Amino acid sequence: MKKNIVIIGASSGIGQEVARLLLSKGHRLGIAARREDRLRAIQQEASDRVVTAAIDVTSDDAPQRLRALIDELGGMDTLVYSSGVGKQNRELTPEIELNTVNTNAMGYARMIGEAYRYFAESGREGHIAAITSIAGTKGLGPAPSYSATKALQSNYLQALEQQSNARGLNIYFTDIRPGFVNTDLLSGDFRYPMMLKPDTVARHIVDAIEHRRHIVVIDWKYRILTALWRRVPRCVWRHIKL
Repeated sequence: MKKNIVIIGASSGIGQEVARLLLSKGHRLGIAARREDRLRAIQQEASDRVVTAAIDVTSDDAPQRLRALIDELGGMDTLVYSSGVGKQNRELTPEIELNTVNTNAMGYARMIGEAYRYFAESGREGHIAAITSIAGTKGLGPAPSYSATKALQSNYLQALEQQSNARGLNIYFTDIRPGFVNTDLLSGDFRYPMMLKPDTVARHIVDAIEHRRHIVVIDWKYRILTALWRRVPRCVWRHIKL
């Protein structure tokens, strides 16, 4: 079944790969990012099935821009959220911490909340899929605000799922938790272990969306890793040097 799918954060990395894969499956897409010009390449692949919008999730007008994109698309069946920032911050530089919280927490709640309200108000069946991270499993000393906001994102989806069921809404939720992915977000001098390829991650994500899975950790190596992380006692975790 072909659907109208909105992707926030489709200009690069995982979001871009997911957009191309969904487009190849015949869906209609509304794609958004801060830099609308970077979305043109995707639009040119199927101009009759792709509309674009410049949306900065940290801006107050982002919800209105999302609604305008949905209207231009002719309605929304699925939201795929792939927007975010993340940096190591061992010195706890204030600008990095606050920018991460503003984007990954404030921006995330702003946009996921607006998609939820759209489905609730329209009464139509909907699906909200958000790319969070395995970083939300435990607090990570090298990236305090990043790991904290990723935990917030997962908990926010869980809370909305509970609220949706209590209200009798027909909204599905998918929490997608990749490991380290080889994108611009992780560019720099530090070499991350077990790096995943964006196109491989995109295939896992689309499969999770199509099967409406609740929580997906990508890939099997990270499923083992996060299972072990959860079992590390807090009294031990605080002494581990990362």
